[in-house]
Amino acid sequence: MTTRASGRFLLRLEPGLHAALRGAALAAGVSLNAYCARQLAASGAGRTEATVAVVTRAAQAFGDALAGVVAFGSWARGEAQADSDLDVLVVVDAGVELRRDLYRAWDEERPVVDGLRVEPHIVHLPPSADRPSSLWLEMAVDGVVLYERGLEVSRHLARVRAFIAEGGAARRWSHGQPYWVEAA
Repeated sequence: MTTRASGRFLLRLEPGLHAALRGAALAAGVSLNAYCARQLAASGAGRTEATVAVVTRAAQAFGDALAGVVAFGSWARGEAQADSDLDVLVVVDAGVELRRDLYRAWDEERPVVDGLRVEPHIVHLPPSADRPSSLWLEMAVDGVVLYERGLEVSRHLARVRAFIAEGGAARRWSHGQPYWVEAA
């Protein structure tokens, strides 16, 4: 008999470790539960072969300068077709100069995931979410964070979602493609 997991469990920790985790969660501005879940996810728990291949390739390409990897588009929505690709936003530190040769280097060892070519979009994390670009607006609605070094990418996406929720931008469609307009 197979039982379905509830998603809840109790973990007994040594008091010193519990205090350290609680302090880290407080410093990150999240609950202890959310902090522990993110730490487990960042360690690889729950990752699929697909996400591991993408994150591994990004880590090979950018090393310590890799700040995050976010999947988006049809693959992230579970709507990929045989002719789809897997779009990923590769967020790198501001010290990395964004040049065309970064894409050429990626293409030398481009991963294929679920039969789909991985198409990177290499960017820096914007300094604020006051007037997010269309790309970041799409990430906030559609993106799935596969990896992040801290919580920088998730926090930025949360600020962009708040911008959308407050009526700062509206999503429209043309010829099956989304675009964003500043809300009036």
